[in-house]
Amino acid sequence: MDLLDFEAQGLYFEEPDIAGVKELIAAAAENYANGDAELSLLKAYFLAPESLNVLVALNRFYYYQHRLEEALNATLKALAVIRPLIDFPEDWHELQISHLNDAPADLLTQVRLYLFTLKAIGFLNMRLEKLDLSQAIFEKLVELDSKDRIGALGLLELVVKHKTDVAV
Repeated sequence: MDLLDFEAQGLYFEEPDIAGVKELIAAAAENYANGDAELSLLKAYFLAPESLNVLVALNRFYYYQHRLEEALNATLKALAVIRPLIDFPEDWHELQISHLNDAPADLLTQVRLYLFTLKAIGFLNMRLEKLDLSQAIFEKLVELDSKDRIGALGLLELVVKHKTDVAV
C-alpha cells in the first residue's frame, strides 16, 4: 500500500468539537507567550478528552515547553482515540500490513494519522532516551511502510547509531 495514494477525507482538525473547545485552544495560542496557555488547554481537555484537536494542541504545547513526558502522554491518548476508529489492534506490536491493506479507503486518512502518531510516540521515546522502545516502534513502521512515506527509516537509523555511540 502506498500511503500517499489516497484522497484525504475526515481530517481530524475538521471535526466539530464541544462548544467552547475551539475558543479555549485559540485562547491558549494567544496566551502562549505570557505563560497562561496550559490552563486553557487543560480546560479544553476536561470538556473534550477524546478530541484530537485538543490532544494535538496539548502535545505541541508540552513538546515546545520541553515537557516530553506530558507530550508523550497526550500522544499516547491520541493513539488510543484513533485506534478504534480504524479497528487496529490495541497493541501496536500486533499491527500487520494486512491491517493497512484491509482498511477501507474512506479511513486511509485516519490510518495515516495513526501511523504518524505512532511515529511521534517513537520520537518522544527517543528524546526521553527510551531507545529500545523507540527502535521497536520505528522498526514496526518501516516494516509497514516499505516506501518510507511516514519517514521512520531515518529515525530508526538515528536511534541505532545513537545506541551504538552510547555503547562505545
